[in-house]
Amino acid sequence: MNILITGSKGFVGRNLVARLKRFEGLTLYEYDLGNDVAVLDEGLRRADVIFHLAGVNRPQVAEEFHVGNTGSTEEICRKLLKSGRRPKIVLSSSIQAELNNPYGVSKRNAEEVLRRFAGEAGASCVAYRFKNLFGKWCRPDYNSVTATFCHHIAHGLPIQISDPLNELELTYIDDVVAAFVKELDGLGDTGFRFAAQLPSYRVSLGRLAETIHSFRDVRTSLHLPDFSQPFIRALYATYLSYLAEDNFGYTLKQVSDDRGVLAEFMKSPHVGQIFVSRTRPGITRGNHYHDSKVEKFMVLEGDAIIRFRHILNGKVIEYRVSGREFKAVDIPPGYTHSIENVGKTEMVVLFWADEVFDRDKTDTFIEKKI
Repeated sequence: MNILITGSKGFVGRNLVARLKRFEGLTLYEYDLGNDVAVLDEGLRRADVIFHLAGVNRPQVAEEFHVGNTGSTEEICRKLLKSGRRPKIVLSSSIQAELNNPYGVSKRNAEEVLRRFAGEAGASCVAYRFKNLFGKWCRPDYNSVTATFCHHIAHGLPIQISDPLNELELTYIDDVVAAFVKELDGLGDTGFRFAAQLPSYRVSLGRLAETIHSFRDVRTSLHLPDFSQPFIRALYATYLSYLAEDNFGYTLKQVSDDRGVLAEFMKSPHVGQIFVSRTRPGITRGNHYHDSKVEKFMVLEGDAIIRFRHILNGKVIEYRVSGREFKAVDIPPGYTHSIENVGKTEMVVLFWADEVFDRDKTDTFIEKKI
């Protein structure tokens, strides 16, 4: 299958190209500003599907809306009619096509050009009226407030909010690309149609900024966002894509004592917390039990004995574990438990607890050594 993508270097175009390059049997023709028109013509001669993503949204003068949006669509359709070809065309339009501003009118007119082409050529044409799009690779300080907020907050720069209560509706780029990929099916269809509205998320500017600020604070608070919400997952992924390349890594706060060091890694009210420790040879950690809290231990480096003693009958059991195994051990409530480094080197252990540690309600009760 041959696919032509206009606006291939734009926000949507780059994400679509990256996805389509993972498919076998597809030949992509990528056309954007700066390319020779011969690239466009070659794509028009061969394409089975055209994703017409090129357009103008912030021109120097209003007349450029017509040239960049309506005019470019007219040129594509005119060349296809002249050559007698009728590939499927998918148009990137905008919800603003419902409005009478210059941009909206140019997009609405582009849709009508496509509608006429579908009728004259017997082709399949689809128009997507997108809302505000967000995701990786969107240009900040241009026409996306989400990209601007993410970039500025990730780089420690100030942001400006004209009205915190102003709401916008956002659609995630991966939902757009997934819908576009589905358009590769049903190439035998004919006629013009509007695509169904994609999932979107309504949020105020104030809430959007507050949420992105909380993402930056994860490195110190260690509290993960609520990833059960699709919008939060998508927005967090977007935020991380704007980190400076020399700022991917960060050092966790370590607590040291004569046993070794311990560092908390992640916390969540939904899944508890994860922490890691280094323990010196011959040292034992633990010797306490919990009423309800449960944990998992996994030795990553070294050799250890994990001991349990039932708090009612005093029965003792042992588990010998090694970092060579990656063996997880459950810690049930009602058992005094400890972990001893029985190796000759430092022992590294990964711990998980089902709740975030609360100094006022530790559910941790010290017992004599097992």
